[in-house]
Amino acid sequence: MNVLVINCGSSSLKYQLINMNDESVLAKGLVERIGIEGSVLKHEKAGLDKVVIEEPMKNHKDAINLVLKTLLDANYGAVKSIDEIDAVGHRVVHGGEKFASSVLIDDEVIEAMKECISLAPLHNPPNIIGIEACKELLPSVPMVGVFDTAFHQTMDPVSYIYPLPYELYEEMKIRRYGFHGTSHKYVSERVAELTGKSLEGTKIVTCHLGNGASLTAIKDGKSFDTSMGMTPLEGLVMGTRCGDIDPAIVTFLMNKKNLTSEQVDDLMNKKSGVLGISGVSSDFRDIESAAEQGNKRAQLALDKFAYTVRKYIGSYAAAMGGLDVLVFTAGLGENSAPARKEVCKGLEFLGVEIDDEKNNIRGKEAEISKDGSKVKVFVIPTNEELMIARDTKKLAKK
Repeated sequence: MNVLVINCGSSSLKYQLINMNDESVLAKGLVERIGIEGSVLKHEKAGLDKVVIEEPMKNHKDAINLVLKTLLDANYGAVKSIDEIDAVGHRVVHGGEKFASSVLIDDEVIEAMKECISLAPLHNPPNIIGIEACKELLPSVPMVGVFDTAFHQTMDPVSYIYPLPYELYEEMKIRRYGFHGTSHKYVSERVAELTGKSLEGTKIVTCHLGNGASLTAIKDGKSFDTSMGMTPLEGLVMGTRCGDIDPAIVTFLMNKKNLTSEQVDDLMNKKSGVLGISGVSSDFRDIESAAEQGNKRAQLALDKFAYTVRKYIGSYAAAMGGLDVLVFTAGLGENSAPARKEVCKGLEFLGVEIDDEKNNIRGKEAEISKDGSKVKVFVIPTNEELMIARDTKKLAKK
């Protein structure tokens, strides 16, 4: 069975074609600048060099059409017939309270996704456009929606409710939803495979650390609490997002700087985080390099980031009544040994002890805790596409 995984952004589209018999990636690629001059598709068939195709694409339908044509190409395609694509799995950012798991997509599901647009106005519209384009081009192929928020629907009300008038939750569904759920779920399930232990009775904190970053407390295999909130702005210090701040700062800035709500939103989402503190970049590699050269603001940004992650780990250990496993994943979590070391520094009282030699790795799966460490610490590269493909296979077969 071959599953095509589609992840649509506002002007981009990522895809992978996965053979689910052995979970191998047959081909993958990225379409950029959809609807903008200079549209381009970068495609890679397993075992071959990357192919770059420049072609005007005025919308997502054009982009998906070109992806399908490329997958069928005699020289660098991965299938001989469109009939070899058995199902399509779509990443959808926000499912609100409507979706606690992945679902087969029909008209009713699409309408429910549209109702969640107010919760994710930047992300859900392109996700839906991609689904509708695929349905038009592949009308007989089953489509599955996999939601970033679904994994976190197991949280208790005490974890997700905000201390605002309860009527705002009832009327507008203002609550914590959490994101990166597909990633947190994948690495926690991988922990069970690596340790040979059931997730039942296990307390895990997963650290998805990249330009966007979130932590999840996972108890008995279920999301217990997570750092992102109603939107991906809450929680950790991130690349350009501020994370947790005093909410009164918003009205203070509006009054003192005469800023509109849109301007404050832009400031908090695009000009803050480690970029805002360092003044250097939102890329941790640039900031690490600047810190090594003596840039104090760059060092402060790195220290603030690690401190915030460490603080969340401690609070989640307290909330769950202990910690058995700590996992690092995503761009920074997988590739930066210094960042992992700095996060773990000071967590020895919880039983977190990492081995410097084991920690000296990039982008590979490994246990990095010392022999005898009470808390097992792992680096596990995330694979959201594979999780989407697995859910798609399961539902499409039904």
